[in-house]
Amino acid sequence: MKFVDYATIYVKAGDGGRGAVHFRREKYVPRGGPDGGDGGRGGHIIFRVSHELNTLLDFRYKREYRAERGAHGQKQKMHGRDGEDLLIPVPIGTLIKSAGTEEVLYDLEHEGAEAIVAKGGRGGLGNSNFATATRQVPRFAQPGEEGEELNLILELKLIADIGLIGLPNAGKSTLISVISAARPKIADYPFTTLVPNLGVVKPEHRRSFVVADIPGLIEGAHKGVGLGFQFLRHVERTSRLLHLVDISEMGEGDPVESLKTINRELELYSPELMRKPQTVVGTKLDIAGDKERFSMVERYCKAQRIDFLAISSATGQGIDRLVKYISDILERTAAT
Repeated sequence: MKFVDYATIYVKAGDGGRGAVHFRREKYVPRGGPDGGDGGRGGHIIFRVSHELNTLLDFRYKREYRAERGAHGQKQKMHGRDGEDLLIPVPIGTLIKSAGTEEVLYDLEHEGAEAIVAKGGRGGLGNSNFATATRQVPRFAQPGEEGEELNLILELKLIADIGLIGLPNAGKSTLISVISAARPKIADYPFTTLVPNLGVVKPEHRRSFVVADIPGLIEGAHKGVGLGFQFLRHVERTSRLLHLVDISEMGEGDPVESLKTINRELELYSPELMRKPQTVVGTKLDIAGDKERFSMVERYCKAQRIDFLAISSATGQGIDRLVKYISDILERTAAT
């Protein structure tokens, strides 16, 4: 399935039905008075979270949504039927914004959440509502009100406990494939991962947690360079970041500078991201050689008071310790 996390759509709630103008015409009932009924309410546009969806792909193919209008009033004071509400399913973590101002109107961040984004128009009153002692033959009724219409931006932000960040080929996809059932594409060239991947980790006798693999960030990501700009939003939902850095002897560049580069991009995109708790994970430990790069990262993390762990997804070295470490932190956070 193609991953889509941004869409623009138009929604139009149903118009209200008009009130009826009618007078009783019954045998043996002289001067039967007005009996026009009210129009029905127009249908609302309602967004509701569905666990069956994980992308906004459907909104790329259908961009216009209209709810049913209310039925008109009838004789004998019969009320017109209300228009049927249009229920639109969206994935958990969907933001609904105004297309004009980009103001966040609704944030659907939990299962079952729903929002009435456009209300249907009120039905018009029939002429039976306007009869008085001095106006016994009202020959008018109200038209129905128009339903609300909006241009909207839908933006999906993945909800995960842990976000994996780092330069391309830092080992994020390999790690998530080892600790969960997720099966992202893995190859030895940059930007193998083109979309975020979610994996559920189920430690024995511990609560499960969700890990999000964010596609490779590079310098300039906050400006749209590489893939980072379009996926940095997914980091905002995570409660903790695992910053992966290649400590193998075949790694390119200074590993400490790699850490600083990504953190700089996070801060430039949103200063709040740098306030998220972060753990550095050295990857490819099995080919670390003389461990010079390992030592560089270890010293840096110690000086910055950042937790540091080293792993090898290929051999499994340090994986159990990492999963236990994450579980312990999440359980402590949940308890506070």
